Amino acid sequence: MIRNGEVLDRFERAYVQRSRPDYFRNLRIFEGLYTEAKRLGTIPPADPLEGIEVDIRLARVLNVRKTS
Repeated sequence: MIRNGEVLDRFERAYVQRSRPDYFRNLRIFEGLYTEAKRLGTIPPADPLEGIEVDIRLARVLNVRKTS
């Protein structure tokens, strides 16, 4: 049980600052997660276009440019 969350937060921030990114380790993690998702059947989706309307509507809202 964590009694002092602030101490943990300081430790985590210091740990992240000390550790350097490892591209190959991150790639292995990604590949492992991707393999697991394929085994569970979540990738690829049964219908790749499912939900495309929502994506298009969201893209239109986010990419609106104001004229000056």
